[in-house]
Amino acid sequence: MQFTHEHREIQATLKRYIDEHINPHVDEWEAAEIFPAHEVFKGLGQLGLLGLTKPEAFGGAGLDYSYSLAMAEALGHIHCGGVPMAIGVQTDMATPALARFGSDELRAQFLAPAIAGDMVGCIGVSEPGAGSDVSAIKTTARKDGDDYVISGQKMWITNSLQADWMCMLVNTSEGPAHKNKSLVMVPLRENGKTVKGFEVGQKIRKIGMNSSDTGLLFFDEVRVPQRYRIGAEGAGFIYQMQQFQEERLWAAASCIQSLSNCIQWTVDYAQDRQLFGATLADQQWVQFKLAEMKTEVESLRALTYQACEHYVAGEDVTEWATMAKLKAGRLNRLVPDTCLQFWGGMGYTWENKVSRMFRDGRLASIGGGADEVMLGILAKTMGLQKSSLRR
Repeated sequence: MQFTHEHREIQATLKRYIDEHINPHVDEWEAAEIFPAHEVFKGLGQLGLLGLTKPEAFGGAGLDYSYSLAMAEALGHIHCGGVPMAIGVQTDMATPALARFGSDELRAQFLAPAIAGDMVGCIGVSEPGAGSDVSAIKTTARKDGDDYVISGQKMWITNSLQADWMCMLVNTSEGPAHKNKSLVMVPLRENGKTVKGFEVGQKIRKIGMNSSDTGLLFFDEVRVPQRYRIGAEGAGFIYQMQQFQEERLWAAASCIQSLSNCIQWTVDYAQDRQLFGATLADQQWVQFKLAEMKTEVESLRALTYQACEHYVAGEDVTEWATMAKLKAGRLNRLVPDTCLQFWGGMGYTWENKVSRMFRDGRLASIGGGADEVMLGILAKTMGLQKSSLRR
């Protein structure tokens, strides 16, 4: 895949916005453990960056997925992981099914404001007892007249302390676990107040991704119209599996630049740090490790670009996206850890950018499907696994 002039212009526009409106505030937002999502998203919306692949009729640009990948990669210029992840939730995790299968009414009510940056969205899949095993979710939506009445819990929900709505995976009937679920658009806040029956039970403190607000949420008979369902009833599991493909491609693309930055920061530091009468960079072991890691990151880039090509061509990219997500998770652990070692004591300080990547990057092997789930999917595509594991 080759980026065109248009791809590069999108990346340049986003980088300017990051340099002017995000990076100067990252340290402050990390300390506060939250960032002003509505303010940041509004700025991105005004630049047309929140709906690159979404329908033009609802404010999007109608471009193919390669443009979303280019944006995800450019988000790696942000000096933390939490803000890019929050943006990715809005663009590539909470909205793909809504854009593809939602009614025009739903898309006008929820998608158009999300593209404009007037609303913040979140995706509600994980629960206290259901993370990687999506089929195990317990939240229910029973029918009452023309409404769904939703009760249950959602956990690890990015953006949830500020989100205006949730794209929620919920059980809408009895029956097989892969056929009884639907995706439903659930308003969380209206006119600055939480809707009746919705409560943030806890703001979750994490070892990384600190500027991204994450919540444990309770739903006690929250009433929404049945017309807020996305697509067909019972098709939610399939829709969510399709959303996961874009989420995993985004996860791989979004770390390419940040990993490259981490290596370059370490190269620069190693060339300055004096050690035993020479610089750290004069040590052949350091040279070889940095060269090896750069090669690994470029291999991830090639894999991710290839996956994107297949996706743009309309192919099933379950295997490609899974491999890219797995590789990205592994490198998000390997690269910052190795680089931190070369920074020595400076790498162990809280404010160090490599230290922050060490903390933030650990999530990549857990969120959006743990490494072990990725390996299970790959084993199945290779014909090695005969069990019913699905993700």
